[in-house]
Amino acid sequence: MSTIPHLDQFCDHLALERRVSAYTVRNYRAAVENFVTWMEAAGKWTGDFAAVRALHVRSFLIEQGRVKARRTLHNHVSGLRAFYLYMRKHGAVESNPFTGVTLPKLDKPLPKFLTESQMRQLLDAPVALWKDGKIGEYEAFRDSLILEMLYGGGLRVSELCGLNHGQIDLGQGIARVLGKGNKERLCPLGPVAIRCLRAFVERFDLTADYAAAVVTLRNGKRMEPRQIQKLLKTHLAAAELPLDMTPHKLRHSFATHMLDQGADLRAVQELLGHANLSTTQIYTHVSIARLKEAHKQAHPRA
Repeated sequence: MSTIPHLDQFCDHLALERRVSAYTVRNYRAAVENFVTWMEAAGKWTGDFAAVRALHVRSFLIEQGRVKARRTLHNHVSGLRAFYLYMRKHGAVESNPFTGVTLPKLDKPLPKFLTESQMRQLLDAPVALWKDGKIGEYEAFRDSLILEMLYGGGLRVSELCGLNHGQIDLGQGIARVLGKGNKERLCPLGPVAIRCLRAFVERFDLTADYAAAVVTLRNGKRMEPRQIQKLLKTHLAAAELPLDMTPHKLRHSFATHMLDQGADLRAVQELLGHANLSTTQIYTHVSIARLKEAHKQAHPRA
């Protein structure tokens, strides 16, 4: 495949100006590359995105719908729409052929989460592994901090990896988090997470300067999301919990437990940094489903 015009600049714009995650940049790049590959195979690629017509897009979506999952197709179209919006803004095209296209409806499975007792098992796992001699002291204290902050603050793993000491008010127990779309929000972390942070810094005499990363490898290097995903698997296995749990599912657990304990839906929306209330409402469906299951199992008329 030859160099795709505007793609590198678009990806730089996403990463540097819109500050989206590396995961999103990678997926949007793949979406554009996939579309160009399809256009080339169909003999319709002229090297000019302005020459793409709605007819091409419809054919592309019909064919891709046969081989790609619905969610993948939705994500690719989101990437292509964003790419065309970028090109329109810079005068490379006059219209966006991906605007208004009809996509297959997405299934909305309920998010998976850990129960409160399972969450306690997971939070206890790092110290238990350390006492058994299976991980080092540094890793035990750091991993406890990671799990407490993901669960206590409902943070995205990318937000935790990007968090610096200067963004945390230890006295107030609040982190100033930079989330999706470069939007800043305040996240209460809870007293347990703050105690873990203090203990981690003091025990290992770590630098807590304004720009220093909160979670690091032993060599002081800032951790990456994939490294946290990997260590989570270790602690899930130790706690004998489902290994398909991810850092994002700890966020699901945070939201579900908050609502179960009577938190206001809009407060949870703000804590999670959701732009739309409809995104947060999925967790009310989780709570309702659990109530119905409890009723079914226990009520004589169920």
